[in-house]
Amino acid sequence: MLSRPRLRPLAYALALAWCCVPAGAFAQDVAQPPAAAASASGAGAPGADSAALDGWGRPRLHPSVQLQETIPRDLRRQLPIYVRGDRVTGQTDLNVQVEGNAELRRGDTMIRADRLEYLAPEDLAKARGHVHINREGNIFEGTALDLHVDAFQGFFTDAHYRFLANGAYGDAARVDFIDSDRSVVHDATYTTCEKNDSASWQPAWILRAKTIHLDQEEDVGVADDGVLEFKGMPVLPIPHISFPLSDKRKSGFLPPTFGLDSRSGFEYSQPYYWNIAPNRDATFTGTVMARRGVNAGGEFRYLESNYQGELKAQYMPSDSLRDRDRWTYTAKHDGSIDATGIGNLNLHLNLNRVSDNDYWRDFGHAATVGTNPTQERLLPSEMMLSWAANDMTAQVHTLKWQTQQDINAPIVPPYDRMPQLQWRYAPSDLRHGFETSVEVDTTRFQADRFLTNQPNADRSYLQAQVSRPFLTPGSFITPRLQLNATNYQFDSPLINGSKSASRTVPTFSLDSGLVFERDTQLLGRNFLQTLEPRAFYTYTPYRDQHLLPIYDTAAKDYNFANIYTENSYVGDDRIADNNLLTLGVTTRFLDPDTGADSLRLGVAQRLRFKDQQVTMPGEAPVTDRVSDILLGAGLNWTPQWGFDSVVQYNPHTHRSISSTVSANYTPGNYRTLSAAYRLQRGTSEQIDLGWQWPLSSSASASASDAGARKDGKAAHTGSGRWYTVGRLDYSMRDKKLVDMVVGFEYDGCCWVGRVVIDRLQNSLISANTRLLFQIEFVGFSRLSLGQDPLAALKQNVPRYQALHDPAARALPSRFSNYD
Repeated sequence: MLSRPRLRPLAYALALAWCCVPAGAFAQDVAQPPAAAASASGAGAPGADSAALDGWGRPRLHPSVQLQETIPRDLRRQLPIYVRGDRVTGQTDLNVQVEGNAELRRGDTMIRADRLEYLAPEDLAKARGHVHINREGNIFEGTALDLHVDAFQGFFTDAHYRFLANGAYGDAARVDFIDSDRSVVHDATYTTCEKNDSASWQPAWILRAKTIHLDQEEDVGVADDGVLEFKGMPVLPIPHISFPLSDKRKSGFLPPTFGLDSRSGFEYSQPYYWNIAPNRDATFTGTVMARRGVNAGGEFRYLESNYQGELKAQYMPSDSLRDRDRWTYTAKHDGSIDATGIGNLNLHLNLNRVSDNDYWRDFGHAATVGTNPTQERLLPSEMMLSWAANDMTAQVHTLKWQTQQDINAPIVPPYDRMPQLQWRYAPSDLRHGFETSVEVDTTRFQADRFLTNQPNADRSYLQAQVSRPFLTPGSFITPRLQLNATNYQFDSPLINGSKSASRTVPTFSLDSGLVFERDTQLLGRNFLQTLEPRAFYTYTPYRDQHLLPIYDTAAKDYNFANIYTENSYVGDDRIADNNLLTLGVTTRFLDPDTGADSLRLGVAQRLRFKDQQVTMPGEAPVTDRVSDILLGAGLNWTPQWGFDSVVQYNPHTHRSISSTVSANYTPGNYRTLSAAYRLQRGTSEQIDLGWQWPLSSSASASASDAGARKDGKAAHTGSGRWYTVGRLDYSMRDKKLVDMVVGFEYDGCCWVGRVVIDRLQNSLISANTRLLFQIEFVGFSRLSLGQDPLAALKQNVPRYQALHDPAARALPSRFSNYD
């Protein structure tokens, strides 16, 4: 018996084959020039634009580029054809017949069968008996095949097919190959459910159709005269539907949603998605609300190399509940221009407007658990044009607010900036280690004086500073000198009769610290421990500012980020008079391999040498010589556990003034627990809980959950798995649940079910409740009851992972289905 020879061109092998080669392994190249050797199977992954979903469930945009074919058509025609089998006969450049274990290959196409005939002039392959095709990892199997190999035109009878990109498969009485990318399957089925070895097994869902048109280039399937079956029962007749064959975006109607809302009643929405280009798309949605009427909405997105943006709008004529037209729009744009010779120009636009003060209450479904309702009532519209060149920057900024007032809880509107002009110079090449900067700003502040009870004004200021850092590997000291000169021009007099005011304030500060390091052990683990004492002194003389209005200033939070700063206020209407020293120390336990903080402890306190005199309106001056103690601790002992806390403790009352304590536990995929306690003494006290956790478990499931799945799919048992997911925000001061998002998810391997109830506070005295339900047929479509529950879970539950999220799934390699 001869050994199996290597694949070789026909010109060298056909003469040997035509003579007395005994039955056995044989391979040859038929009727093609001896071009460069080709791979035996699947040369090239599908050229899919794998557009994963973003955080809100929308497909991501991609820059406009021309994707390359896996193998260009011109090159494909030059590739040789190889055949092999138990017995090979034929004529050079005319035909070849293969009997027994027949195989034909060209580039990324492979055909196997019991018998195979190839007609070279027609480029036609005829295969019979146990026919198997692998093209770029996509598999077709059947009993009889006639195929023009290069054009990939022909037919397949009694076929079974499986696609590599999404794992979908099905059966068909016949498959007609139109070309290399398009085919039509007749009397077909389609599903993504993974088979098991049980004789009684049937897919959880399956699409049965008279015909299914498959377009691998566009990754779109179109079914006619079909029905969708779920758990063996027909659930949805489908006269005509298109569906994705991968995560690639496609135009067409999206699944409708049906909902129950405590304000709008029964809702029906029908979206249509228009995939304009890889970098542009649009979505149009029509909604019918039983208690309100008809609402029309649209969204347009674009992405280019140097600019991007989105436009959204909704319009409801004659809302039955409010007896008026309702509308809203949002426009966002960010772009840059590289103006050679004059610097870089950047444009930022963010426009937001609604029709009336009740819009946030009636349609405000975008709130997040724990969000202050006041923030939802403030809509900014701003434009910023900025310029940068070398060490200088400049910007023109306009900002106008729309305040949605509530008669039961009115709020003071923030000031519009119409406009703000700013210039800043920070040279980077000063000698002797000096650092300096100069900033000049002039802003026109405007608001309703009836609500603000103070005049509008033009405010201009100049801020200059110079510092000289002295740095060593184990220490630093930075003296800094600052000067702030401010001028106000008011449109009405102050209480002292003046229509102008000015203020010039110098500030000196000295920041210093040491860093000690040592190798140590804690609970059997090796660490690099640091000890970092820090001292910060600042002095600002007193300047009377009590008559100056407040336009953009507020007290800074008392935390580790702000305790080592010169001014107690953010903004430019108050500069605190300070003569104080801040002392603090931090120790860190660093992992010697990764450098990550495994344990962090810190404490800081201010020592005041004179009473504070500059205050905000209604704020009491600070007279204590010793401030509250700031305590902080962070623990990340393992990647699964996390703990963080900051406590402001008053040594005189022996009580905490404010506290934030949070912890999270994430032992694996789709398992996360989080808890937070927040206290503002006399203002609020809240507990925030969030979770995603499986309700059913087994040894095999737990083992699969422990490791990261390479395909990004949810680990699950063979019989499916229930998960509970949610977030609760409870006010201990009011003894009531403020916000709630609670739901259940079921992972059925090829389908996911979700039921979510959310109750979000949309004002100080009212809330909105929704019931959300969704069935997702993985790799096919989602059917939703209510607005998308997946978006609600992603927005509210910390560290939530969507089951079978396309964004977490890697595109399979063509070699994962190699023949």
